[in-house]
Amino acid sequence: MTATASEGRPLTIMLVAAEASGDALGAGLARALKDRLGDGVRFVGVGGSKMAAEGIDSPFDITELSILGWIEGIRAYGRVKRRVAETAALAARERPDAVVLIDSWGFTIRVAKAIRAARPDIPLIKYVGPQVWASRPGRAKTLAASVDHLLALYAFDAPWFEREGLATTVVGSAAVHTDFSGADPAGFRARHGLAPDQALLLVLPGSRPSEIARMTPVYEQAVARIRATRPGLAVAVIAAGSIAHDLRARLATWASDTIVVGEDEKHDAMRAATVALATSGTVSTELALAGAPMVIAYKIDGLSYALMKRLVTAKHVTLFNVAADQRIAPEFIQQDATPERLAEAVAALLDDPVKARDQTVRQTAALDLMGRGGADPSGLAADAVLRVVDEARRGVGARHPV
Repeated sequence: MTATASEGRPLTIMLVAAEASGDALGAGLARALKDRLGDGVRFVGVGGSKMAAEGIDSPFDITELSILGWIEGIRAYGRVKRRVAETAALAARERPDAVVLIDSWGFTIRVAKAIRAARPDIPLIKYVGPQVWASRPGRAKTLAASVDHLLALYAFDAPWFEREGLATTVVGSAAVHTDFSGADPAGFRARHGLAPDQALLLVLPGSRPSEIARMTPVYEQAVARIRATRPGLAVAVIAAGSIAHDLRARLATWASDTIVVGEDEKHDAMRAATVALATSGTVSTELALAGAPMVIAYKIDGLSYALMKRLVTAKHVTLFNVAADQRIAPEFIQQDATPERLAEAVAALLDDPVKARDQTVRQTAALDLMGRGGADPSGLAADAVLRVVDEARRGVGARHPV
């Protein structure tokens, strides 16, 4: 039995996302729920442009919540606290049948606690758990005490939370199921005047304003070094989503023939790329699906890194590296993410097709360990949400009785 509309009103699901990646997950979940219930479901919540396209009107712009690192978090504490209160008030006002809190640990765990305090009868579902396998395993216990159910992306996530008594459903990662069947790399090259065999370096600076500010200057210098000895190299930069305007402004200082790629050409560019230089994140999974060998980089503010370094236990930051337990794509983190080292690593892939092809093969194999080819994650997430709502209505499995 699955949850349906009751008491003369549609099922009301509240979705809360605070970043671009969560916005995409929320939009996918909303579509899957509508596929199952049609007009029998309505949505409220907090999100970005993708969730807005599914009819979810956010009370504020989530880009102000895209915070990276402890120091930035401290500076933004007052703003985050206000937005948490607004989000909890929205839940109290709309009385949803369930609240799904998507990724963004710092914001969503505060929202979970605020809603729990005000309305303990509302089932709370966390979509994407904190990466406790990488650092701060105590967060598994914190989450278990704060929500009723977890939708985990990977099988290696689940045991950490189930040990703390948190019911967990592994739904898989939407990134692993990104559909590239409609991508047109040849068309991309033709539109931008690139020869079929011309080397193309694709740069992906990130999805958060802080990432753009920190990584773009490093990439600009790295790309200049690479191009200095490869005059025929084409360079494209993806400027998509909520950071597109900011990034396009920063690209004004790059070489005039730099190709700026919007959301509509992103998959075409990924498939057309000879090599990619990317800021660590879910985009690495998309690039692997597209068959692009890549170099990964990441930087946060120095003090946050110094504090975080003491807590991190993972050997890798790129998810397919984690799944394979080996350094398939090279990673350059913090002080190692210099223009010189990035240029050297990218050049090694550009100049050695065999090396690039071998990395691509190993990236693809690692995707299978991450669940490539499985059921649709949004559909599995939707089914799990409906089960939680149904169980709450029947008083089954509730850990926060009212």
